[in-house]
Formats: sequence, C-alpha cells, structure tokens
Amino acid sequence: MSHNIPLSGARLWYALMEMATIGATPRGGCNRQTLTPEDGEGRALLARWGEACGLTLTTDRLGNMALLRPGRDPSRRPVAIGSHLDTQPTGGKFDGVLGVLAGLEVMRALHEAGAETEAPILLVNWTNEEGARFSPPMMGSGAAMGLFTEAETLARTDPDGIRFGDALEAIGARGDADPAALLDIEAYFELHIEQGPVLEREGLDVGIVTHALAQRWFDVTVTGEESHGGGGMAGRRDALVGAAQLIAEIEAIALRSGSDGRGTVGRVAVHPSSRNVVPSRATFTVDFRHRDDAALDGMEAALREAAARVVAERGLGAEVSVFWTSPETPFDRTLAARLRDAATARGFRQRDMPTGIGHDAVYVARGVPSVMLFTPCEGGISHNEAEAITPAWAEAGLLVLADAVLATAGLVRA
Repeated sequence: MSHNIPLSGARLWYALMEMATIGATPRGGCNRQTLTPEDGEGRALLARWGEACGLTLTTDRLGNMALLRPGRDPSRRPVAIGSHLDTQPTGGKFDGVLGVLAGLEVMRALHEAGAETEAPILLVNWTNEEGARFSPPMMGSGAAMGLFTEAETLARTDPDGIRFGDALEAIGARGDADPAALLDIEAYFELHIEQGPVLEREGLDVGIVTHALAQRWFDVTVTGEESHGGGGMAGRRDALVGAAQLIAEIEAIALRSGSDGRGTVGRVAVHPSSRNVVPSRATFTVDFRHRDDAALDGMEAALREAAARVVAERGLGAEVSVFWTSPETPFDRTLAARLRDAATARGFRQRDMPTGIGHDAVYVARGVPSVMLFTPCEGGISHNEAEAITPAWAEAGLLVLADAVLATAGLVRA
C-alpha cells in the first residue's frame, strides 16, 4: 500500500538497544526472565513509551499488557500486533522484543503523522512466552485463548517453588482485566526473528510463515539402584547410563523422521548426584516436533519402544509422560497474502515457510485469524547471547508488518 506514515528503522533500532540494557549480560545478551524485577523494568519502559504516543494501557490478571490506539469506527474490533519481552536466562536482544517494539514503532509513526485507522490497533506484550522460569511456554497467550485456565496458570511454580501468581504480584504486573478479552480482536500479526538459518542462507529479506509444526514435550524418568562407585561393574543398575542411551536415541528418532523432525533434550537431573554413587534416578525432558501429528505419533512410539528396550536390557524402570502438546497450526491465508503483497510492493525478497518453534501467534491462531512474519537472524543463532540481526533486516520486517497491519485496519489519510 502507498502511504506517508513516517516509519523509522533508526528509531526502532534505538528502542531495541535501549530495551536490551535491561537485564544486559556480560556477553552482550539479555537475562530478562518472566516476572523477575528485570521483566518489570522492561514492562515499565514499554508502558512509558506507549503513554508518550497516546496509547491506553490495560493489563489483565495474568499480566498480559494491551496498549490501545483507538480507531475511527467504534464497531470494529482491534487489529493486534504482539510478541513478548521476556527472555531466556542467556537470551539475545531480539527474540520476541523485535515484534513488540516494531509494533510500538507503528504506533509512534501513526501518532507522529496524526493519522487515523478505521479499526483500533492494539499492541500486546504477552506474559511468559519463553517458559524458561515457569513452564509450559506461552502461558499468557494460551490462557487468553482458553487453552489453560487462569487458576492453573496462576498456580504454576518455578524451580524455587515461587507461584506464578505471587511473582506477578511481586513486580506489580497483575491487572484487573479478563485475559479472555484478548480473544475479541479482528486479526493478529507477529513479527519475529527466524531463529533458523534459512532466510540468511538464501539471501532473503522476510519469510511469510504459513503454519507451525506440531510439538510434543515429555518428561522421562529412569530408575535404578544406588551403589558405591568403587564396587564392581557387574550387576549395576545405573539409571544415568540408561538415560544416556535414551538421550542418544532422541537424536536418532528425529533424524529418521525426515527434514521436519526435531528432537531435543534440554534438561537433565540426576539423583543422588554424588561423585562416588551410582545414580538411582535420572530425569530428563524431551521436545519432539514435526510437520504433522501422525509423524509425531510415530516419534512418540519410537521413544516408548526405546525406553522399554533399555528397561529390559539393563534391569531398570522407565516412565515416559506427556508434559505438553501443540498440534500443527495453520496461519490465516488472507493475512499471509497481505504480508506477501506488502513485501512485493516494497521490493523485498521473500519466501513462504513454516515455523518449527512455538510462538504466541501459534496459540492466538486457535481463536483469532493470525499470521507471522520472519526476519533473518545471523547464523540462525537464537536463545543465545550471540543472537544478532542487522538494522536493515529489522527495518524490512517493520515496513512489511506496518503495511499489512495498516491495510487490515484501514488507514485513513491524515
């Protein structure tokens, strides 16, 4: 679309660097885990920036922040832009934050131009997308879409036993609004770094995300028997060795599942965790992903078969339990076409692609027409302090996002 809205890539980049000072790590990343004091600082900065460009902030009972710019037509529901400000413990400057601050830049540019849209525009900062401190991830968006109850979300605890609800209160992030109010939006757009190498490798500017791969997470516990590390090797029931066999099998299962298969073990704990004691218990997490649920069923079956084999061979016990699932999720075709049209009009190189990574948009898509837009990231590195993008990539994402949002909301010439 053609317009004179003064979108500023430089102002977006400045905002990204300013937000990155909150929870900054020595190696250049960010540790702004959800509902920590650092998260509270980031939220407060976003609120100040929103107030400065005339946005009205509403915070719901789960801490989701919604900053509203009114539209000219009171019968229209808001067109929303969103993502998250929380990070991993050793996260980067751009994961999630790019989507929130690009949305803010759209609002700033509209404010500067004195322009109106027919529909209201809503900027959303979702609570706990990362799931680093409180699991599962995407709690704020999932509960808003009715996939989790408010009560179970508030009752979740972190590794130190702190309740989600208490952490909300501690940083003053719990509001009065009903999270379900965020179902009442017309369309949802989310800009995000790719967190993969495809766009950079192919020399492209943006990716139009057409669907999200299915995901299934498991908790696995292998049990054996404690014994002295100085005892003989014969007859040992070493839970950690059995777990190690299974962990190696996770990679093999994913590789056998084709290019869409993903398998990750991200957390391991051993009991009693003593140097000279054969472990009696080992627990670990499994993250499986694939394009379709049938293939994911096969990956789960392979995991359970491998666990049964280890149990039989080593005289161990093993329990495999499902922790969390997310089905393959398509994004809205009309909104995806709007992003394609915007990228084409701007002369940006583009491609359609899936996401193998969970995002708030994946949950929002269950209740609201939604779409995602990717920008490249250097080396595909993310969830890492070395995570990096270029100002040009950020600006390309901003321009395509803004054009599609304004086309959806109905820009009225100033």
